[in-house]
Amino acid sequence: MSDVNREHPPGGWTRAMTARPRLTLLLALLFTALAVVAGSGVADRLRGGGWEAPGSESAYAAEALEKHFPDSQPNLILLVGGRGAGVDSPEVAAEGRELGRRLAADEDVTGVTSYWTTGASTLRAEDGREAMIVARIGGDDDAVAAAVERIAPEYRGRHGAVEVKVGGMAAFRHELQTTIQEDLARAEVIALPITLLLLVMVFGSAVAALLPLGIGIVAILGTNAALRGITTFADVSIFAQNLTTALGLGLAIDYALFVVRRFREELDTGADPLTAVGATLRTAGRTVLFSALTVAAALSAMFLFPQYFLRSFAYAGIAVVLLAAAAALVILPAALVLLGHRVNALDLRRVLPQRRNRREPGAGYARLARLVMRRAPLFAIGTVAGLLLLGLPFLQVQFGTADDRQLPATAEAHVVQQHIRDGFPGNPGGEITVLAEGRPTAAQLGAYSSRLSALPGVVLVDGPAGQYAQGRRTAAPGPAEEARTADGVAYLTVLPKAEAVDEVSQDLVGEIRAVDAPFKASATGTAAQLVDTKDVISDRLPWAAALIVAVTLLLVFLLTGSAVIPVLAVVLNALSLTAMFGAVVWVFQDGHLSGLLDFTATGSIETTLPVLMFCVAFGLSMDYGVFLLSRVKEEYDRTGDHQAAVVFGVRRTGGLITAAAVILAVVMVAIGTSRIANTKMLGLGIALAVLMDAMVVRTLLVPAVMRLTGRATWWAPRPLKALHSRFGLSEGEGPGRAPLREEPVPDREPAHSG
Repeated sequence: MSDVNREHPPGGWTRAMTARPRLTLLLALLFTALAVVAGSGVADRLRGGGWEAPGSESAYAAEALEKHFPDSQPNLILLVGGRGAGVDSPEVAAEGRELGRRLAADEDVTGVTSYWTTGASTLRAEDGREAMIVARIGGDDDAVAAAVERIAPEYRGRHGAVEVKVGGMAAFRHELQTTIQEDLARAEVIALPITLLLLVMVFGSAVAALLPLGIGIVAILGTNAALRGITTFADVSIFAQNLTTALGLGLAIDYALFVVRRFREELDTGADPLTAVGATLRTAGRTVLFSALTVAAALSAMFLFPQYFLRSFAYAGIAVVLLAAAAALVILPAALVLLGHRVNALDLRRVLPQRRNRREPGAGYARLARLVMRRAPLFAIGTVAGLLLLGLPFLQVQFGTADDRQLPATAEAHVVQQHIRDGFPGNPGGEITVLAEGRPTAAQLGAYSSRLSALPGVVLVDGPAGQYAQGRRTAAPGPAEEARTADGVAYLTVLPKAEAVDEVSQDLVGEIRAVDAPFKASATGTAAQLVDTKDVISDRLPWAAALIVAVTLLLVFLLTGSAVIPVLAVVLNALSLTAMFGAVVWVFQDGHLSGLLDFTATGSIETTLPVLMFCVAFGLSMDYGVFLLSRVKEEYDRTGDHQAAVVFGVRRTGGLITAAAVILAVVMVAIGTSRIANTKMLGLGIALAVLMDAMVVRTLLVPAVMRLTGRATWWAPRPLKALHSRFGLSEGEGPGRAPLREEPVPDREPAHSG
């Protein structure tokens, strides 16, 4: 380590991180190798559901049905179409019965029901060209997936006089998992080379550019290992792999970007490499740690929701954020100590004409900040109005649940369900199932079924007492109906006219639950689960928002010592998300750009997604806010000049925040190329939020608002000042080091109180 000047002894943290840099890098390499092994096969352990609310009425009824009547919830559909003949023709009927017999003989399949054995009108298309065989594959998620992988190829395609397509929830989840794995691999192939190119453009030096990318790769591999470990004690959604991989790569690159940039600044002041690393860890390193805590705090709010779809992002997201920060604060300093001034090697800027290098770094952002501050009211009002306008479509949001339309239109599970939606009576697959407990009698079940069938929006009610429509019995009970009673428990199936996620079906759930029954009745099914999920979200959302706001206020106060800046940070962060939420509704709910982006609009947004997107995007916005505020605070502490400090902060971080946001947006857009609609919405929506925050809020709205608040920005009551003096975590200079000097900014306005 000849580059290390030992006349400048490092501090405790720096000494711990850089005392044995080669050993640190060797251990990092060992960690990466172990992460590759530990994270292998993680996708096979992730689950495709998690939107339901455990503990709700619908969840209780579903569990009871699974216990008493496992065959009541079919998850496999064979859609059988006659090749040129109707389903009632002798040759098609014979082939249909044979397919049903073969399926019933499969050891993994139970509860096979066929149109050709029951004659049920709900299993026959209205035009008579297609009919269904429905069945149940038992076991856990892994067993169901393995059975689908084996069964689907055996039945898919031509069988004599018929053509068969395979669908149902089991096929949907298997196809969803396979598609997400393929899309994630493609996204990484897209994101990594583009990210490297952007890093080269930001740093000029190829060596400096490779460092953040290397840290990002370590974070990706560590992410997979973290997810694999989390699956041993908690359910994790398959969607978590996409987003947490993106966060691992994006945040690791962001953090490394700030650390390397600050290290190079310190070298430019004449510091030796070890001293530069020490100063970098005291300043940018401390801010990276602080930023990671703010992102983790935002993600932790998802622990308040019972759905494992959201909780899995809290588990995995927090692990990934801390892993990214650890990689940037442990591995990177060791590499910088060994590289020293060679971090600037292979500087590609040398091939550019010298005149391009004469402009002072950040001068454009400084000029923009001064312009904004001269016209602060205009920029503040105009920016806020524009952001609110972009968010207006969210006022028309309709919440729904994920279904087969998450898949591409050509996916077999999507095709099957679309045929059922378009051609079969009622809404097969969207039934509302009512569990009846307390040893109900046949007479009680018949009277109850009659009342249910008389409700508007009900096609028919099927149960132990027979079939009912419009308040009267239309078919007597047969063997299939008698199988709906066991151990003093029975169940009824209500077939609605509308789609399962339609408001009409959701209202129907409430009407069913309001019908008097002489026994304990519990409703479940897609519509009932959606109603219960919305209730849980609306109940927990205020608490989650309060947690995020409280933690953000505390952390930003500890960073700045101001009682005003934390409030501004929360309000401005929330404003930065308006464009994302407006775009989500305008594009993904209403279907604008659906052809260009290649997805099927459903007229609704999955209920848990806005919560997830808010927590992630809010945390990322705070990420950039912390980096800007830390530099503003650093300069204000040094000079006491409020306006100059704002210009300094924007100048020092504007280009870097923009570059970091563009790189993170590239990663999220790569995730957004997924063929899964929800993943596409996550990736593109968060990319938009990140870019709006970096390019609009941080460069226009923050300087304008801080100009309007003036020196009052830094106000805090005396008790809070004392608290900050004792526990504050600002990015100041460490003891024994002169502050980093900033050249005067031309045309700087005189400081005043604002």
